[in-house]
Amino acid sequence: MEREAMEVDVVIVGAGPSGLSAAIRLRQLAEERGQDITVCLLEKGSEVGAHILSGAVLETRALDELIPDWKERGAPLKTEALDDRFMFLTGKRAFSLPTPPQMNNHGNYIVSLGNLCRWLKEQAEEAGVEIFEGFAASEILYNEDGSVAGVATGDMGVSREGEQKDSFQPGYELRARYTFFAEGCRGSLTKGLFDKFDLRAGCDPQTYAIGIKELWEVPPENHHQGRVWHTIGWPMDSKTYGGSFLYHIEDNQVAVGFVIGLDYSNPHLSPFDEFQRFKTHPAIRPTFEGGRRIAYGARALNEGGFQSIPELVFPGGAIIGCAAGFLNVPKIKGTHNAMKTGMIAAEAAFEAIAAEGEGDEKILGAYPQALRKSWVWDELYRVRNIRPAFRWGLLPGLVYAGLDTYLLRGKAPWTFHHHADHETLKPAATAPKIDYPRPDGEISFDRLSSVFISNTNHEEDQPVHLTLKDDTVPISVNLEKYDAPEQRYCPAGVYEIVRDGADNAPRLQINAQNCVHCKTCDIKDPTQNIHWVVPEGGGGPNYPNM
Repeated sequence: MEREAMEVDVVIVGAGPSGLSAAIRLRQLAEERGQDITVCLLEKGSEVGAHILSGAVLETRALDELIPDWKERGAPLKTEALDDRFMFLTGKRAFSLPTPPQMNNHGNYIVSLGNLCRWLKEQAEEAGVEIFEGFAASEILYNEDGSVAGVATGDMGVSREGEQKDSFQPGYELRARYTFFAEGCRGSLTKGLFDKFDLRAGCDPQTYAIGIKELWEVPPENHHQGRVWHTIGWPMDSKTYGGSFLYHIEDNQVAVGFVIGLDYSNPHLSPFDEFQRFKTHPAIRPTFEGGRRIAYGARALNEGGFQSIPELVFPGGAIIGCAAGFLNVPKIKGTHNAMKTGMIAAEAAFEAIAAEGEGDEKILGAYPQALRKSWVWDELYRVRNIRPAFRWGLLPGLVYAGLDTYLLRGKAPWTFHHHADHETLKPAATAPKIDYPRPDGEISFDRLSSVFISNTNHEEDQPVHLTLKDDTVPISVNLEKYDAPEQRYCPAGVYEIVRDGADNAPRLQINAQNCVHCKTCDIKDPTQNIHWVVPEGGGGPNYPNM
């Protein structure tokens, strides 16, 4: 069946901070220069913000540049960060540590990044951006010369067996002079671009963490608006990178989360259960007693930083934001960098389009050139060695971080390098098992009740979007060697080893309808056998105020 097509100047895949910032900046320049440029933005979530999950303490640097009058326009930045604390936890106690300068949040705001994106959507629409919500870009379109020509959205109304249902609607082609990929961490189309154009040839492997978050409403006496707490230590062992955040926002709400580096080695480790256990610590539990949990979610995040930035341009487009990986790990912030990269790419594309006839080139070389001269590049370069130093363990990592920050000031004549996260698991037989306590249903919870409050939904009768390159590997390798770690690293109960039939043989069951689109399986699977592709548009979580 032939697909309808639409032609625009720039199509942007993903309505997160970078995609929205790029769209707004393009239309700002068009207005300033009196030149009409058509911009279309695709968002796979049911609405802008539905799939956005972050801590988040926001540094307003990029927002100040993009929309200087954001306060007057009613941006949802209501809670200033006031009380910074950095603590080391043992099993029973909490010790205050000096707050590293990168984590000094004076002048920053505790926000819902989803709500910020919803507000940015309003600014984009006001500027003349066309936004299509609930449309998942599933395919990259190419010109005859091999350059990117745009994207196509996925077909709707296809059964699990791949047949057209009565509700079938073919996908839509969006063709553009330039296509920006702003899919966020481990974007599925971006992954294909890396391979096709060999964009990762000159950089380190990207390394990741999983962040798991809950939003709570707590009694007023437990609430301290503006409080920003971070912890390291328990329940993680000294060899595993991880830590927590507790952010007290407005309306007696507390955002709590736990982040674990996906370079961990023990296949028995469960990030979800570590997070639930963390909340039971004597210094943490009192915050939540008498409260109620109102939202849950999870998302992978980039930790590779400077060393892992790929080539950002290719014929016909660019990669922006967390799709490329601009998180500042020591600062625990990346939104400002993601926004700035979108703005710089937008400026490069505008100039290329405006100069048509003089040099409308397919490769936006001006974007990476300008980025290298920006504060984003300098910021990431200065902290490049801090995260990889923690592979030596918690204490050596802290010592090196202090040395790098206070003495070397990020100007060390060396650069540490990364390894791929899927290569780090030890065989299950050689790793200690972890006995996780049963959830109490008050402070700690199970996976399925958590997924329920993520408002995750997928049409059940659709192709499974968690695909396997080889159906035999989950049993012959993952179960046999690593005790099926996908059962534990998935925070949504998607993967189960079940035994049925006369021979009671094990098989992998994929509960794709539970998927919260965190991408952890695509990253951590030891043989890279799991490949995450987009489901029907509108599927997945629907996060409120996250």
